[in-house]
Amino acid sequence: MFGLYFDDYTTPVFRPPSEANSFILRVTRGCAHNKCTFCAMYKDVPFSVCPDEEINGQIQLAAHYACQQVRRIFLADGDALILPTDKLLHLLEVLYGTFPNLQRVTSYAGPKDILRKSDEELLALRNAGLKMLYFGLETGDTQLLQRIRKGVTAEEAIAAGQKVVRSGMKLSMMVIAGLGGAAGSEQHATETGKAVSAIMPDMLSVLTLRLYKGTEMLKQFEEGEFELLSPAGLAQEVHTMLEHVHFDGARHCLFRSNHISNYVALKGTLPKDRERLLKELEISVGKLSKLTDWEVYTNMEY
Repeated sequence: MFGLYFDDYTTPVFRPPSEANSFILRVTRGCAHNKCTFCAMYKDVPFSVCPDEEINGQIQLAAHYACQQVRRIFLADGDALILPTDKLLHLLEVLYGTFPNLQRVTSYAGPKDILRKSDEELLALRNAGLKMLYFGLETGDTQLLQRIRKGVTAEEAIAAGQKVVRSGMKLSMMVIAGLGGAAGSEQHATETGKAVSAIMPDMLSVLTLRLYKGTEMLKQFEEGEFELLSPAGLAQEVHTMLEHVHFDGARHCLFRSNHISNYVALKGTLPKDRERLLKELEISVGKLSKLTDWEVYTNMEY
């Protein structure tokens, strides 16, 4: 089944790769935070909550055209979890009552959105069918979080991730290789590995920093305030991060770095495949060190 999306198409839609075949139900527009220096996703989209009639209209259209085919629903845009818990619980009840083959509902979740919910609220949402959250940790380095204007400290971001895991929801977490540039690479990698270990998500994805038009980070690069990591440096950074990732025996985590932005495609399960992944990265460092400067700069998106 192809992904379903019913809306007026006046603003862009973003969703995780794993939601390609999902019904994309827009319940908010844009991102309430919308200050991260590296992100261009919703820069020109004023944040707003979609009116109930608009949400209901999307549900009715999907039910009319693909009621039996809808098995997964992703709540868009970037801040669905900002909605009051009572409203989300009602929405989940409507969705599972409307689509007989619905298996799961998922959403992006910012750290502030998670922290605003109590443990009891998250548990109630999990029991109602909100089965997975996508959480952009980005880094476990507090200083870097401040520089990229994420709006939380590492301690707060870790607490948010732990809160999701504690609720029983699946947690799919993203970190960004190269986010600290050449100067901050070691600290970014080390502290991110420690944060991942403290949270122990169900899924961990490593993306590579790209510089997009209109972002503060691109401006910093153009003004010489930010030095990109080389491809070999990126592989070494992920290696350092994994060296600091330690899971206890009761948890396992699906690990991926096969996003289109990555130079090195890796997949495995932590902690089982950790040593293999480290060896693959060591080999990649040697291969990538031979790339030219031009091949380094093709990682940017002007």
